[in-house]
Amino acid sequence: MLSAAQDVFSDWSLPVWFTASLAVTGAVYLRGFVAIRKTRPTQFTAQRLMSFFAGLCVLWIAVGSPMDGFADALLSAHMVEHLLLMSAVPPLLLYGLPVVPLLRGLPRFLIRILVAPLIRLGSLRRFAHCLVTPLVAWLAMNIAFLGWHIPAAYDFALEHENWHAVEHFCFLASSLLFWWCVMRPWPARTQQRSWGILVYLLAADIVNTMLSAFLAFCDRPVYTFYLSHPNPFQVSPSQDQTLGAVMMWVLGSMAFLLPAMLITVRLITRRGSASWEPSAGQPYS
Repeated sequence: MLSAAQDVFSDWSLPVWFTASLAVTGAVYLRGFVAIRKTRPTQFTAQRLMSFFAGLCVLWIAVGSPMDGFADALLSAHMVEHLLLMSAVPPLLLYGLPVVPLLRGLPRFLIRILVAPLIRLGSLRRFAHCLVTPLVAWLAMNIAFLGWHIPAAYDFALEHENWHAVEHFCFLASSLLFWWCVMRPWPARTQQRSWGILVYLLAADIVNTMLSAFLAFCDRPVYTFYLSHPNPFQVSPSQDQTLGAVMMWVLGSMAFLLPAMLITVRLITRRGSASWEPSAGQPYS
């Protein structure tokens, strides 16, 4: 097993363009962050900055590091890769309030020539608002999640590197939409949380649980890619599939249930505080 891991590392090469893209994104964000922090220091804290860069680092680990080589050999590693893309990277990036810093960090000529004309397009703004409505975002993430785990699509992505990149993009983009509706990062219009957000999260957890349970309790390997390609780690496809399903089940559910628990506590606390507020013109006793 150690020699197999060494082979993965030896076959790995630095994805230059992807790494450079993340580095440029980080530089643009940092430039905009420094500029906007001068006027909003309490909003753009060091925690926001670290969260955004942690998101970029986790994204690189998931896609640009040797983990991608392990994912080609082990379904369990592939599931970890998917979990990072869908449940770790989006919240980390969105907590960094990326919209305004990324815009402020761009060169002015680029904003004038490209970004400003796009922002002025009413149809584009309406389309963007449509994408971050809860129903559209929920459907986008879960359709991408289930669609790419259909055996034919899953095997096809592993066989074709370019389509594998498309798969990763679908997971990341749709999950950013999903978590946007949960976190509503500034300058998105703030909305008072309701109990509906719990349905939103729990329904996504049900989808994750159904797929994970199917893979965990299926009596045969679902994905033929791992049957037709030798496993250098000496793990049987059935055991690998069960391990990957359990990891996706446990860690994926935690990604939905922990925020749901925190939101529940806040909703109960807010409701309790509201019940003690005096009516208009009535003093506290």
